Amino acid sequence: MTAEIDPFHALAISRLAHRLSAEGREVIHMEFGQPSTGAPAKAIAEAHRILDTDGMGYWESIPLKTRIARHYQETYGIALDPEQIILTNGASPAFVMALSCLFAPGARVALARPGYVAYRNTLKALHMVPVELPCGEAERYQITAAAIEALEPAPQGLIVASPANPTGTIIPKDELAAITEVCRRRGIRIISDEIYHGLSYVGPAHSMLEFSDRTLVVNSFSKYFSMAGWRLGWLVVPPDLIGAARARMSNLFLTPPSLAQHAGLTAFECRDELEGHIATYARNRALLLEALPKMGLRRIAPPDGAFYIYADIGHLTDDSMAFCMRILEDTGIATASGIDFDPVEGHHFMRISFAVSTDRVERAIARLEPWFAKLNAR
Repeated sequence: MTAEIDPFHALAISRLAHRLSAEGREVIHMEFGQPSTGAPAKAIAEAHRILDTDGMGYWESIPLKTRIARHYQETYGIALDPEQIILTNGASPAFVMALSCLFAPGARVALARPGYVAYRNTLKALHMVPVELPCGEAERYQITAAAIEALEPAPQGLIVASPANPTGTIIPKDELAAITEVCRRRGIRIISDEIYHGLSYVGPAHSMLEFSDRTLVVNSFSKYFSMAGWRLGWLVVPPDLIGAARARMSNLFLTPPSLAQHAGLTAFECRDELEGHIATYARNRALLLEALPKMGLRRIAPPDGAFYIYADIGHLTDDSMAFCMRILEDTGIATASGIDFDPVEGHHFMRISFAVSTDRVERAIARLEPWFAKLNAR
């Protein structure tokens, strides 16, 4: 029997947004977690050079793997053999590879709720069992060591995301260490999604590899490097899983795009441009954190990192999907319903991405303020 997985409801909102755009409406897209900026200028220039000089083909860039290994040494003080880095077609295949390297069908894997929609659905597609842990305001919407300790029986695996999607919350260093210790003691393998590393407003996020060299780490060029459409990511595996991971990559996905690998290597040398994006996100975050409470959205998950606001709208609706559709139709602002991230409580939440230009955030606020004022006056 094939697995049944849930749809990604944000796509329905996006379809309506594009229909409104085709009708001549100005739509501000804040529904997806992708930067509105493109790849760094030098990376694009390198891609043009490669297109003119290299026929390309199936390829695994050793210089890129070496540069990523250097990044872990420079950023986290972690020494990696470049062979531990498996280049992938974005973070999604890396996640599939990590799960299939560690677990068999039927394995129970714990994860936070709310959490990224594809965690739950990829587990289902691989015939694994998602064990969702409700994480609310008291837990800062994040996994805790206490929650893992209390799980009976212990799951085979745990997915950790810090910064997280949809909340942006970051797990403190001491809690990451405690989570790692509980998992070590209970025989739970950790997959750490670190795709939003580099996007932090409260100090740097820590890699799970700082606490355990048995952790598998997923990352990509989609967020910090602003290269979502290039489909380039990586998976860090312990030495004993290199063969298993390489076998899965070569059979299921072959190699990432050669052009993206060339551009990705150059992107590492574009820090000034990329840090400029972070400064923009920080301004956007500040604008929204000032404006949204005035609109009545006062219960907001701490957006420590990433580029999301996850807001409680339970006092306004018990159908966040219909609510987001209504906002889009009335104001032209596309947002995401919480039901993608939390099938239980998500109908009381919405997610707003601020990975857009500051002028778009300002225009969005100008449209939303009177809309919410009218709604709150009823």
